Order: sequence, then structure tokens, then C-alpha cells
Amino acid sequence: MLLAIDIGNSNIVWGIFEGSTLIAHWRTATDPKTTADEYGVLCLNLLTRSGRVPEQITGAIISSVVPALTGTFESMVETYFHRTPLLVSADMDMGLTLKYSNPNEIGSDRIVNAAAAYHKYRRDLIIVDFGTATTFCAVTQAGEYLGGVIAPGLSISAEALFTRAAKLSKVELARPKTVIGTDTASSIQAGLLYGYAGLVDALVRRIEQELGRTSYVIATGGLATVIAPETTSIQKIDPLLTLEGLELLYRRARGATTETWA
Repeated sequence: MLLAIDIGNSNIVWGIFEGSTLIAHWRTATDPKTTADEYGVLCLNLLTRSGRVPEQITGAIISSVVPALTGTFESMVETYFHRTPLLVSADMDMGLTLKYSNPNEIGSDRIVNAAAAYHKYRRDLIIVDFGTATTFCAVTQAGEYLGGVIAPGLSISAEALFTRAAKLSKVELARPKTVIGTDTASSIQAGLLYGYAGLVDALVRRIEQELGRTSYVIATGGLATVIAPETTSIQKIDPLLTLEGLELLYRRARGATTETWA
């Protein structure tokens, strides 16, 4: 079995693959102060609850945009699973041609998403990842990673609003009944949800204008199911895209069939 770990700024997504099939996955909070042993105990507990044991893990791959935790997770995997994890980088064989001026600047999560989406859909793509930041990646049908857009994420924008505006309190990130809010809470919800939906649609439109053609638009990330339904441009919600990309990159790196870690 393959252990796939995506370390984001807000959440860590864990997945277990048997062959190319994702058989279990979890989402936990990111905390750079947590030790390798603490994460190891957490991972063992998650495995146990899913009816599996550490000895079944035969490989591991990590994508990390939190440098302070990269070494922590390398140590955790080596100590608790006796495996050397593969770290995602721009130097990997991902089946794409990177057109970014400095490929090493691309977040590993964006690389993983692009590789997975291109492998699945094989067409002109725009991948929108709703995480701590909201990122857009443009990939051509020929497998060229062109680049994209990075915007502040919905959650951190909301937090900035609540922090800087003394009379505004936190609200649930949920769909209000109307765009025109009839109280402070619904007004904030409308601004956040519909405002971000408009941001997505406007940026997708501008990317397509620059490309001179339309693209298939995919949403992923923790807030995809909240925002994507309110947009007019997103055609597919693929919440497990990053984990699928990790499995794909591990397989390509090892030149392996999916049975290798079954």
C-alpha cells in the first residue's frame, strides 16, 4: 500500500492507495509545532481505525508547501513505516512540460494537481485549487504547464476582515438565502461566497481570453464544494485530485505498475 501525504498551509490530507485505488483518506489541521512522533502516532491511529497496520505500507510520497514540516514528515515516515518517502519536486517526471520561468518556484501541490488533471482529462485545462491560497493553473492539451494565478484564499480573506473590522464577527462560510443581506451575518456571507465566485469566473474568463480558447475548468481543494457551485465557469469538482496526483507521480517515479505496492 502507498501512503500519500499532501502538506498544505491549513490542512494535511492523508491517503492510502491499494494499487491505484484510494481506499482511505483523512484531513487534519496543519501545525508546524507538531513533532514527528506526534504525527506518527496520529497516522498510526488513522490506520488502525481503518483496519490496517503499518507493515502494509510499502511506499510513501509527500507533497509539502510548509518547509518547516517537510523534514518532520520525512522523519515520521522513516521512523514509523521504515520507508524513505519520495518528495515531490519540479525535477520529477510528471508527464508535463513546465513553461514556468523558474519551475522550482511552483508549489508542489500545483505540480501534483496539474499532473493528475492532465493525466485524467488530456485537454486544455484550468485547475482551480481552493486552499489557503486560491490558485489557478493553465495546462494545454499538448501537456504544457503554462503557469497561472495566485489569489488570497477565502478563509484568510475572511479572517482578515474579522480581524481588521472591529464590529464584524465571524460567520459560517455558508450560502446565504439572498445576495442582498438582511443582517450583518448574511451580508458577510454574500460578500465572501459570491465575491469569490465572481473572482473565479473573472479570472477564468481572462485566462481563456489570453489563451484564445476555452478550457475545461476543474475545482479541487478544501473549499471547492462551497464555492464551485456558485460559479458559472467551473465544470467539474474533483476533491481528491491532489491525492490521485501523488499516486500517479509515485508510480511514474518508480516506473512501476500499480501492483507494486498492493
